[in-house]
Amino acid sequence: MNQDELDALMGSAMDDIEDIEDLEDDVPVEVSTEVADKKPKEPYGYSEENAHHWPLPATNENQMVNQLDEVTKESEEKASQIFDILEIISNDLMEEETNIEVNIKVLGANIELFTTLSQKFPDVEAFKNSLQTNTDALKGIKTTLEILQNSGDSIMNAMDIMQYQDIHRQKIERVINVMRALANYMNKLFEGRIGDDKRVASAQHIAGDTHNDVVSTEDIESLLAQFGK
Repeated sequence: MNQDELDALMGSAMDDIEDIEDLEDDVPVEVSTEVADKKPKEPYGYSEENAHHWPLPATNENQMVNQLDEVTKESEEKASQIFDILEIISNDLMEEETNIEVNIKVLGANIELFTTLSQKFPDVEAFKNSLQTNTDALKGIKTTLEILQNSGDSIMNAMDIMQYQDIHRQKIERVINVMRALANYMNKLFEGRIGDDKRVASAQHIAGDTHNDVVSTEDIESLLAQFGK
């Protein structure tokens, strides 16, 4: 609204005061409730299609440094838990390897015994069958031992790979430190010696502005109310 329109409105204000008051008395209470329930006006250019380009509100859930701190803390805790699990598995595998090596020695001794008996008593089928059984068992248990050793090596490789998690955590912490340093620098850069509560309110219109809104609607309503007194 420009100055001419404001002057015209002020000229007819005294004649319309009584009509405005009567109109206000007829307005149902539900109207004010609807106004209170209206959603805030969305920013210019905002739409559901480009909502993902707009920054999230500065809530506790969306604070960047807070989220990064949570990521580093949780990732460190989960990595420690994974290391503990891998260590338990590795210890179990090593224990089983020890037991298998003992069984291999026992089977080896049985094979030597049944080999000697089969040579001295070639007609006794029980010695030949026992020799074959122990020989097959020895092959199977050696295969199992090889699998356990390969699994142990894989677990060690996994532990080595998990070491990169600590490097990633250090990189994130470095980013956090840089962000905090920049935030503190910007706060110092824009810091003033006058409190915001002591500053003069920003002007609604300044000469040279592209818009013509000299006063707001609230200012006009306040001015009309003063004329009606």
